[in-house]
Amino acid sequence: MKNKKKTVEAHNLHVKRGDRVIMTSGKDKGKTGNVKKVIKSENKIIVEGLNMVTKAQRPNPMAGIQGGLNKIEAPVDSSKVMLYCMACEKATRVKREIVDGKKVRVCKKCGQQIDA
Repeated sequence: MKNKKKTVEAHNLHVKRGDRVIMTSGKDKGKTGNVKKVIKSENKIIVEGLNMVTKAQRPNPMAGIQGGLNKIEAPVDSSKVMLYCMACEKATRVKREIVDGKKVRVCKKCGQQIDA
């Protein structure tokens, strides 16, 4: 039988593309990076420069791809990262408030708005 992907119920994630996050577990624990891509259907994100894996690439002269071992960022579960607040320079949880009729994310520790 073929390996089927587990179906994961998509949730509203606490991070968005472009956010600064810090890894809370794994080989890159304590490192920070920016979110490159959000895969909402799998509750995963790709963080710039973190969770690097080596992928063997076959050469394809027609597409101009050179073969060899390439380092790429692998998706990581969104529960393994926390939003990094630039104001208090710490990992923080997110609180949602309504300001001027808009929902904005706010740092739980210092109260600074994350969404401009």
